[in-house]
Amino acid sequence: MRAFLRLWLAVSFLLAAIATAANSGGADHSSTVQLMEARYGTARTLQVSFLERYMQNGKFVRAEAGEAYFLRPGKMRWDYQSPEKNIFVVDGTYTWFYSPADRTATRVPTKLSDDWRTPLAFLTSHIKLSKLCAKIEQQNEGAAELGDVLFRCELRGAPDDKLKADAQGKESVLFEVSAEGDLRRLMVHQEAGIDMEFSFTGWKWNPVLDKSLFQFTPPRGVAIVDGLLPESTGVRQ
Repeated sequence: MRAFLRLWLAVSFLLAAIATAANSGGADHSSTVQLMEARYGTARTLQVSFLERYMQNGKFVRAEAGEAYFLRPGKMRWDYQSPEKNIFVVDGTYTWFYSPADRTATRVPTKLSDDWRTPLAFLTSHIKLSKLCAKIEQQNEGAAELGDVLFRCELRGAPDDKLKADAQGKESVLFEVSAEGDLRRLMVHQEAGIDMEFSFTGWKWNPVLDKSLFQFTPPRGVAIVDGLLPESTGVRQ
């Protein structure tokens, strides 16, 4: 599960950038990042459908899909619906991963480290883009949809389990934004030739979400495992 947390670390870099992007300036993309800031920066709740695609050495491995929910500050829930039902919840105290098929719920305290590069970083409004991205550059090609803009965020720092350095020797993530300012895609390159692509559709701003969504109570008979999350849970590596 450590690899799974690294994915949300990458997502944290991106969504923190969205929430504070207007601070980055830059003549080439200032209007786009300001539009993102206007759409995401003031939302207390968010909801979106997502698709995750996993590739290894350029070959497609698998895809997973579901619905994600966010509540500021510091809470989120990812409901995986296919091909297997799994739940990933950050409730403000613990990070939970529940696999009904395995009858196992794994939890880790959300404050194992005071490092600013935690999976919760993107939900803390005081995080500044300058702490996350040393540079944001607009890419001339690579956008999946006509009218979208693709950006490269060069990460200022890196966690212990590092993202893979790009051709310029810098650790970075790519993110695609629609003409309306919606986050469309996130691309993460990791070690061992693993690439992750997150696609998002149907963003909803400030939907009414029951707070129980961000609470997790293990069903009766489910084993609770404390500590580091395993390297693989079900099909997830």
